[in-house]
Amino acid sequence: MLHILFKFHHLKSTYLAEMLLRLLALAGTAMMLSGAESESKSFCSWTCAIFTLQWPGAFCQSLDDASLCKLLPEVNSWLIHGLWPQKIQQCCRCWPMFASDVQDIRGPLQEQWPSLLKSRSSLCFWRDEWEKHGACAGCVEGLNSPLAYFSTCLKLRQRFDLQKALEDAGVTPSCLRPYKLAEVQKALLPLAGDKMEIQCIKDHQEREVWFQTKIQLSRNMSLGCHHDNNDDGSSGGRHHGGGGSSSGGHPCPEGEAFYYVPIDHQDPLRPCG
Repeated sequence: MLHILFKFHHLKSTYLAEMLLRLLALAGTAMMLSGAESESKSFCSWTCAIFTLQWPGAFCQSLDDASLCKLLPEVNSWLIHGLWPQKIQQCCRCWPMFASDVQDIRGPLQEQWPSLLKSRSSLCFWRDEWEKHGACAGCVEGLNSPLAYFSTCLKLRQRFDLQKALEDAGVTPSCLRPYKLAEVQKALLPLAGDKMEIQCIKDHQEREVWFQTKIQLSRNMSLGCHHDNNDDGSSGGRHHGGGGSSSGGHPCPEGEAFYYVPIDHQDPLRPCG
């Protein structure tokens, strides 16, 4: 089956090729689902997921090559980075995503989940997220297709409105006013729970800058997860903004203040000069 898929991968995008790929994908998924009960290590074994939002004001500074970054004028709030099932033992690699799968929600996706890389289209970013994470989640009702997966992510973004919660608590972007971890955690606790992770990167001035927030969810998308959920690499520490190598994030230090920098569309590489 994989040999056939490889051949079709090199064909031009035609209706016939897409239909055959869809049939092969459905057959492969059905085979994996039918064997899930008998296999102790299946791609459906995950119990926890991480919903990750990134702050575009600091995104460019997280890249190894910041010149690759782009911030379109409509980017003005927290953006979706991904929904990542954790501790995946086996993932279905035979479930492709097509542009037509998300055609009905392309507008909201472009608004809430755009690529921030000049060299990467938003569609490529979404396809990468689906193949690396979405297909692994596909055994769960509500996530069992590209449309369902991305629609769920859009609903989660609406549910976890970090910007409003922060503004209500008086936490706003600033180049002058640093924040302590406890301040941010207190502001977001009612919304994102006590197992969220506030991630920072170092800017060109070697200051800690907040660029990402990870929210822990259970398999049914309820807040928190009671299972051991140490990151096993499936969350993609060096994988964000539509691909491209990054310096990676780290938990913002408890004893050191960090900055929640503004979004600067004119100079996204150095929003604070």
